[in-house]
Amino acid sequence: MKMLLMIIVLLFSLPAYAAPPLIIGVTQGFSGKYAEMSAMQIKSLRLWEEDVNARGGMLGRKVNLIIYDDKGDPQVARQLYQQMINRDRVDLLLAPYSSELTEAVADITEKNRYPLITSGASADHIWQKGHQYIFGLYTVASRYAVGFLEMAVRHNLNDIAIISSNDNFSQSVARGASQWSERFGIKISTYLEFEKGTNDFAGIIRQIRSKGAKAVMVCGHFDEAVAVRTAIRKSGWQPHAYYASVGPVLSSYQSNLGRMSELTFTTSQWEPSRKIPGAEKFYNSFRNTYKTAPSYQAANAYAACQVLEKAIRKSNSFDRVKIRDTLSSMSTTSIIGMYGVDRHGRQSRHVSMIIQWQNGKKEIVWPVAYRTARPVFQVGSAK
Repeated sequence: MKMLLMIIVLLFSLPAYAAPPLIIGVTQGFSGKYAEMSAMQIKSLRLWEEDVNARGGMLGRKVNLIIYDDKGDPQVARQLYQQMINRDRVDLLLAPYSSELTEAVADITEKNRYPLITSGASADHIWQKGHQYIFGLYTVASRYAVGFLEMAVRHNLNDIAIISSNDNFSQSVARGASQWSERFGIKISTYLEFEKGTNDFAGIIRQIRSKGAKAVMVCGHFDEAVAVRTAIRKSGWQPHAYYASVGPVLSSYQSNLGRMSELTFTTSQWEPSRKIPGAEKFYNSFRNTYKTAPSYQAANAYAACQVLEKAIRKSNSFDRVKIRDTLSSMSTTSIIGMYGVDRHGRQSRHVSMIIQWQNGKKEIVWPVAYRTARPVFQVGSAK
């Protein structure tokens, strides 16, 4: 009798789910060129899965995440998304990390009417193909460098070199930076692309320096940001400013480069110092769980799950078309800020930031409303 009572108590203490689990599929680069950023996203995805189930799941269903390794390879990602739809019969999907991989799977998810929130993709042309089921979470790539260029022109840095990896996201950042430079009246002394995976930038730095650039902009990911900064130091040259589009938001950028990371500018879609509802709780939970601080890539993954969860609850349905319609019209907030899209599904309400490494810390330097420190430019240092 005593044992029976214990079993009854245990059963009533567990969450009750009246329906089969809600299966959500996604791929991430456990290995490959996006591994640094994907590792952050994987941690957040698992954290959200734990959090949502602690709240009782969604509409009475426990959430189970399936995460496969796409190795940072578009073809592998395509195969895995097809597999998740046809074999695993997933209820919903989340987007992989990077514009390159998201674009690779978009035709598949579109054809099968799976809404896709992009937590790691912002290349502009993703939203120029007429897709109806893909939704941006943060600033499009062509606007990544606007804040940096605005600050540069205010500090009389009117000659900039732009170098870009030949992947879709980086090219979008570079083209956008070029267009905004023209609007700001900034001269581009060098504009060139390099092959993704390039690690020797000595020749490119010599070329940039010979043409008199005052600032260097690197449109790429983590490895390129580190490699170019190292090449600049080895050359003995110091431009007035160094900007890289993605890598420097990670704490590992500073731990890899040490003092060389100082005064690097980059774009961030989220920083814990911004007072956004739920952001501090997420930061503390992530740090306590994984013993490291979350990057904006981590916050984006969690935010994408939040937005999907809100769309499901608002539509009161797991029907993918209804969720798609809700995502198209919904205006809400997540831990990274505002969510709202235009008629193409492109994010229109989120505000990105420019940060700079100062004294071993990331400081927000733009926009002024969120600034935690003034930007520092090494005026007079370029030779």
